[in-house]
Amino acid sequence: MIFSAKALTTNLKLKTSPKRHPMPQDPYRFELARSPIEIQAYFDLRQAIFCQEQGLFDGDDEDETDAVAYPIVALDQAQQVVGIVRIYETAVRHWYGGRLGVHPDYRRVGRIGKGLVDKAVTTANAWGCDRFLATVQTQNVRFFRRLHWASLEEITLCDRPHHLMQADLSYYPASPEARPRQQARSRQIS
Repeated sequence: MIFSAKALTTNLKLKTSPKRHPMPQDPYRFELARSPIEIQAYFDLRQAIFCQEQGLFDGDDEDETDAVAYPIVALDQAQQVVGIVRIYETAVRHWYGGRLGVHPDYRRVGRIGKGLVDKAVTTANAWGCDRFLATVQTQNVRFFRRLHWASLEEITLCDRPHHLMQADLSYYPASPEARPRQQARSRQIS
């Protein structure tokens, strides 16, 4: 079943663990997607952004990396997933971030993308990170540079120009996020 990004945030309410407490002054929370509903909403928003909106993939954008990646979501005050990113370790202490996306209705907020990047890098830093990389679409390079990332090289992915970029880890102190036991994550909910 294909969902539009609008339908996702309009119709999908997410339950959260009572252990998680949002900061009162910030209407958005950035956290690992843990429940089946959060994980489904994460994949649905990815599909809406990268397949339907951008046309980077046909059908869905799931790949073998999803089996080892940790999905991170941005939740608004209504517990709706409004942004997504994934992190994964490719070698000991060498991390990547990918599939960063924000629901179209929330892109002008100006803090969701930054919050997702911050959560991704500080989480990896807490779990042991000497290097954090991402492949970034060319139109987003300036945004990442403002967040203390450097472009290492220009590359082409999915027939589109990207930059391989690296985070300056000195700007991303380790978060208190404990690393969960890895489990396969997929769109399928049993």
